[in-house]
Amino acid sequence: MKNGVRVYDADTHVLPAAEVLERYVDPDFRPRLAELGAYRVPIRQSAEHSGSGHNYRVATKYYRRILGEATPREDHSGRESNWRGSKLPRPGVQDDNAANRVADMDDEGTDVHFLIPSSWVSVVGLDDPSLEAGLSRAYHRHMADFCGQFPTRLKGLIRAPARDVDAAVKEIREWGNSDWAVAVQPSLGQHIPADHPDLEPIWRAAADHDLPIVHHSSTWNPPYYPGYRDVWDNIFIGRLASHPWGAMRFVASFIGGGVMDRYPSLRMGVLECGFGWLPFWGRRMDEQYAYVGSTAELKMKPSEYLTSGRFFCSIERQEGEDMFNTVTDFLGDGVLMYASDYPHSECQFPDSVDNVLAWASLKPETRQNLFWSNASRLFKQI
Repeated sequence: MKNGVRVYDADTHVLPAAEVLERYVDPDFRPRLAELGAYRVPIRQSAEHSGSGHNYRVATKYYRRILGEATPREDHSGRESNWRGSKLPRPGVQDDNAANRVADMDDEGTDVHFLIPSSWVSVVGLDDPSLEAGLSRAYHRHMADFCGQFPTRLKGLIRAPARDVDAAVKEIREWGNSDWAVAVQPSLGQHIPADHPDLEPIWRAAADHDLPIVHHSSTWNPPYYPGYRDVWDNIFIGRLASHPWGAMRFVASFIGGGVMDRYPSLRMGVLECGFGWLPFWGRRMDEQYAYVGSTAELKMKPSEYLTSGRFFCSIERQEGEDMFNTVTDFLGDGVLMYASDYPHSECQFPDSVDNVLAWASLKPETRQNLFWSNASRLFKQI
């Protein structure tokens, strides 16, 4: 709690090292770790991850060209981002040190973290979906232990490998009533649209367990984002486009495919993809629905799903107080959720909460919705 305000951070990350995940794999999957050996790379030391060991990382895309230069620089990766906070996170907060993570939360005044996996999820780019399913099972066991140390403070998602729908449904049914799992993230790969009818069992299992569907795009690793080859090898353009365009496509496909009509209690959340585009995208979806169609037969205009009480989106502080007020004027104050991106370099640890609380125009009810109530409505409450 910060200055009397409860805080639910809707976008934070975990990056368990390969050595951590490997503790949790099925015994019959352990021999297959050798097949992943080529993707077990030393951890890149940075402000957000200073631990030793290895990460699973598949087909990381680098962006080597600087705008205005004719050719790429071999010594430039595009990953040279600046740390935005005033203090570094404690060691191990992305691996297995839950106590240090909660200590960081106490420093910021955050009550609950929603944790999103990164890096290892790039195994969706491998041809064999059983490798992704095996690591997903290991990750869920790790999360049960990690979050279980602080069950009221740490929450996470069930990663649902959509290339193996049976395996995805099995994971949802195994963990859907656990204390830590409060959402489902479908792992769609590059070529599976969110509206594909083969995915219906995933949406049904999520709805049966009152688990929302969350989307979080990827800049660096498979499945990447729409048009990731079309940014002229430049991270400035790539980072501008990656998360918003990935979210726009997901929202249009999920709503336009009629998923929210078929499952009237199912909620959807978009995380770390910006939010200023929402009014524009809602209006544009309405126009294209009327003009070109080619969607399922919907019970409402597409934009009305955004204001139905079942759609939520996390904010990014840099879009600002004025953008927050504009979007809230369009969509109401029941959509946007506070998020920090901790412990990635984009966060402002340990000042992330303070920086948004400083938005002086927030009315008490709007502040309550932003910092707590909207996330509480999105994520399953246990």
